[in-house]
Amino acid sequence: MAADYQQLLDATIQYLENLKAKGIRFVSVSPARLAALSSSRPQPIGRAEAVLSLAPASPTHASASGESTMAARPATPANSQTSLTAHGSFEPAVPVSRASASPSREAKQAAMAQVQARASVCRKCPHLAASRKNVVFGVGAVDSPLMFVGEAPGADEDEQGEPFVGRAGQLLTKIIQAMGFRRDTVYIANILKCRPDTPGQRTGNRKPTAEEMKTCLPYLLAQVEVIQPVVIVALGATAVEGLLGLSGGITKLRGQWQEFRGVPVMPTYHPAFLLRNEALREKRKVWEDMLQVLEKLGQPISDRQRNYFLGG
Repeated sequence: MAADYQQLLDATIQYLENLKAKGIRFVSVSPARLAALSSSRPQPIGRAEAVLSLAPASPTHASASGESTMAARPATPANSQTSLTAHGSFEPAVPVSRASASPSREAKQAAMAQVQARASVCRKCPHLAASRKNVVFGVGAVDSPLMFVGEAPGADEDEQGEPFVGRAGQLLTKIIQAMGFRRDTVYIANILKCRPDTPGQRTGNRKPTAEEMKTCLPYLLAQVEVIQPVVIVALGATAVEGLLGLSGGITKLRGQWQEFRGVPVMPTYHPAFLLRNEALREKRKVWEDMLQVLEKLGQPISDRQRNYFLGG
């Protein structure tokens, strides 16, 4: 049953993605089929099966043929925490409109836990699943206004199961603290949740492929939907490419506001770049980007913060 359900789910995701690519935003579902879909959910067998529901939403209006016309992005049924979007993401059952009441931290934590449960057993990239030690999902406050997104776990992250814990992560933590936050009061995640495999290499990392990032992106989309951040910081060129589809180079893009699903995005250098290039002028560039982030968040900025790295 579990294997059949997963195959059906994968096929449904692909079908909805194809519809969306063609510009189709609605599909027609008869009342009878709607009822059948709602009653045909398999009983949860494990953590992965407990996360998703294929039941579509209530109809928005009736067509002339008597069928119910509904958005290609199904809404969450009352007895499920998540639903499948046309992007193939796992959408939590919390409101995502900024005009609506914000869900409680408990509701967000429950929704995020279900997305994490799904990611923890993911094997959509068999080569990555075979080589990983841990799925590196994300860490931090699910109700934070600030979210940092990197590219992929390294060896330290794969070992510990937490993003940004190596040397680059330690530098990121210092940047977060200099901004007036703590690591546990922001949210940190990566485009890719598994360390890119490095066959034949004992050390070093490699850039995730476009296909790997595309396959893993639904988990990040779900994280963004749960957190509803006010600002996202994209760390490095690969994160910008995976998140925004932009490949113009981080040197040109950093410091220039972008947008992802209505959320302002600040591209900046990856902390690993600052470890390779310790010139104060490069550190100042990243800090100038963070000052823009603080201003966007409406956070007070002290004279000391404004004057970091000046003259470097």
